[in-house]
Amino acid sequence: MNSSRSPAAVTLLTSLLVALTGCSARQPAPATFPTGGLLPSSVRTPDVPPVTSPAAPATTSPGAPAASSEDSRVIRGQSGSHYSWAGSGTQTSSSTNSAQQLQNETPGSHQHTRQAMTASQAQYQPPATWPQSPPAQPSAQPSTGLPPPPSYAPANPSGAPIGSGMAPALGSPQPLTGPPDFISPMPGMPGYGQPYVNIDPTMTTPVDVFVSETQTGRFMFGAGINSDAGVTGQIVIDERNFDITRVPTGWRDFVDGTAFRGAGQGFRIEAMPGSEVQRYLVSFTEPYLLNTPVSLNVSGFLFDRRYFDWNEQRLGGRLALGYRLTHDLSISGAIRAEEVQISRPRIAVPELDEVLGKNELYSGRVTLTHDTRDIPFFPSEGHLIEMSFEQAFGSFDYPRAELDYRKYFLVRERPDGSGRHTLGYTFQLGFSGTNTPLYENYFAGGYSTLRGFQFRGASPVSSGTDVRVGGTFRFLGSAEYVFPLTADDMLKGAFFVDYGTVEEEITLNASNFRVAPGFGLRVSVPALGPAPLAFDFAFPVAKADIDDTRVFSFFFGVGR
Repeated sequence: MNSSRSPAAVTLLTSLLVALTGCSARQPAPATFPTGGLLPSSVRTPDVPPVTSPAAPATTSPGAPAASSEDSRVIRGQSGSHYSWAGSGTQTSSSTNSAQQLQNETPGSHQHTRQAMTASQAQYQPPATWPQSPPAQPSAQPSTGLPPPPSYAPANPSGAPIGSGMAPALGSPQPLTGPPDFISPMPGMPGYGQPYVNIDPTMTTPVDVFVSETQTGRFMFGAGINSDAGVTGQIVIDERNFDITRVPTGWRDFVDGTAFRGAGQGFRIEAMPGSEVQRYLVSFTEPYLLNTPVSLNVSGFLFDRRYFDWNEQRLGGRLALGYRLTHDLSISGAIRAEEVQISRPRIAVPELDEVLGKNELYSGRVTLTHDTRDIPFFPSEGHLIEMSFEQAFGSFDYPRAELDYRKYFLVRERPDGSGRHTLGYTFQLGFSGTNTPLYENYFAGGYSTLRGFQFRGASPVSSGTDVRVGGTFRFLGSAEYVFPLTADDMLKGAFFVDYGTVEEEITLNASNFRVAPGFGLRVSVPALGPAPLAFDFAFPVAKADIDDTRVFSFFFGVGR
């Protein structure tokens, strides 16, 4: 036979084969196929004209099994061989009918041939380099009148190479022969499963959120020692979710923890006994007074200090209102009332004589604050500017104005935010009226003001004595560079320079200007509290003749 055999001849041969084998030719039921671009082997490749092999006529063997889905990828070759046609290779006809010639044919010129031919008359010739499969028994294949399958052009993102004609459906088993031009996605790889899930944006799902309150109350106790205040202890009760209106109705409210809690107010009780300083404080804070952005703070305190030249005790209270103008800018106003008692003078001097005994002190103060620091406790970036004016009256009437400026720079840090190198400097300027009493004067010297000097050892003295009486003008500054010494930031080093002066009147006297550079260590021990242990060595290079110097100063505190 050849490719020019007429349909009548095909019908005659089929009838003879049926008569010889005793089998009746049955018309197969119409088949349905998936739309993924893969047709079973019951349909020949539509782009190839019918070609038959003279050595192997299409016959149906008695008892041959019907074509199954497993056979749907195999068609006969020229010599009884079969090949996979799963999207690889090139479909060809005989040597006289190449695929190129078929592509040049006018579309539709072989429509009558496509409808009359059976798949057993089609041929498939793979590339010469492909391995051949064992021969397969021929089987009768029905013909269909389906249109040509879609072409796999390069625009198809998962299609087979041009000219392959067909490709397996996505996710179907791959043939064991032929090059792996088409590989189905494996689980976990892009493209596996459903590529797109449509989510309805209007869909709602009920969600139950369970919230448990964090610990808002703290009980702390600790101890400390420093070169300015000696040995001190500390006991603190702090509640950050206080409610002054929630009065307990019974002992059960204290056991359940509901007494005086729930309004977001602050309440603090602090006791700090010590060898040289004692302080006791009770404070209440309402952050949103009457549901407004105005804060309220009320505090009462008792302060007792044993200075070298006299003893001082203060008992009083303070009321303050604050309003936040912006995120960084706030304004506050405060009034205070104190009873100040001066006793046990070491030497009788005029400045001490006029304040001995009890003194009444009342004042009103207005403060404007601009704060951009990243954290208020040991910041590394931002600044703090605080300007205030206070008018005092009572036993003594005097005005006071102050400026406090602090700036911090983050020089460098590790990628994870640790290992910070910080440069900071502070500047303090203040002056008060000439009628300012001794206990309200400015003093300098010590760990918190001028390192390298004794506590209050860089202050003016009474004429002809060594009694430190302070002054009404203050000009102090400091620059400090802090850097880590260990990878865990527990040990840090510091270089600093402290400078400034305190004068009896508003003036800068070069002979009294103090400068003290130095270095120090900062040891952070989380188990001992947030404040690090500080050890500083300062060496005054400029000072007054009346100053008392001290090279080493320290601060050591333990709190839990």
